[in-house]
Amino acid sequence: MPEPMIQVKGLRKSFTSVEAVAGISFEVARGEIFGFLGPNGAGKTTTINMLTGLARPDAGTVTIAGIHCTDNPKAAQHLIGVVPDESNLYPELTGFENLCFCAALYGISKKDRKRRAEELLKAFGLSEAAHRKFAAYSKGMKRKLTLAAGIIHQPAILFLDEPTTGIDVASARHVRQLIARLHEGGTTIFLTTHYIEEAERLCQRIAFLVSGRIVRTDSVANLLQPVKDHFVLHVTCAQPPPEDLLQDMARVFGTVTFSLENGEHLRLESRQPIRVGPLVRVLEERGVDVLEARRGQPSLEDVFVHVTGLAAEALRKEREKSGAGGSS
Repeated sequence: MPEPMIQVKGLRKSFTSVEAVAGISFEVARGEIFGFLGPNGAGKTTTINMLTGLARPDAGTVTIAGIHCTDNPKAAQHLIGVVPDESNLYPELTGFENLCFCAALYGISKKDRKRRAEELLKAFGLSEAAHRKFAAYSKGMKRKLTLAAGIIHQPAILFLDEPTTGIDVASARHVRQLIARLHEGGTTIFLTTHYIEEAERLCQRIAFLVSGRIVRTDSVANLLQPVKDHFVLHVTCAQPPPEDLLQDMARVFGTVTFSLENGEHLRLESRQPIRVGPLVRVLEERGVDVLEARRGQPSLEDVFVHVTGLAAEALRKEREKSGAGGSS
């Protein structure tokens, strides 16, 4: 087998009495998009900081492209691009100036850094804003420029920490397209996210991280295998259903699991096909008007709940707090 691009063994990091990363081990193949999926506080950013040399592990080893980085965290710096969860660009510089400055840090010549900056501004749809100060950019524009800065030196490995958090749907879609394009070009990508649907769309393999521990690592196809034969129905109600409705529905439809999403949406899951007509009649008899009943497919969210034992509601709340980036 070819040597992994990233190899981590027994990685640990604590802050005072909190163990942020608890002895994790994993490998990332060359050219792979590897997803680190978990709620806020799971240890995703701490892991990235150790892999990119921004933090020293308390224990364990890190190897990047065959280079042992545990004792020399900066040894593989020239191979790495980093897009942090918060922008690290300069607000007083223009978009063009920020990119040129980042290129200079990597030793790119003045002529080449200008050319490269112009290419990236065009590719990211930022040419018209090239000479505006970064402080005046929207959240989506800032995120795209931060991504452009992370790849200005064409790194072999790109670390993306929550790349679409807090930005609008259109910008998030564009960022995901850019990530897919980088992957097609052979870049190895390590992606942290709490957007389950984002990981499902982009990643070949995913590690579920909970409280600093990896609870499962596998391909998306293998992760989805246990739930592929499930039937899912999403029902939108005109008003919040009564508190005892779920128990009543479970008694009437014994083979169906009911759950409430966002107050007014019912989610039904079963190993047997779900008949919509009888369901709507029972709901209306109980005074609940149905606006829409939509069939769906089981998702990585179902797997996350099954594997971690955590309610996916925590991830959904984070998505709602941080903006619309994970949807669409």
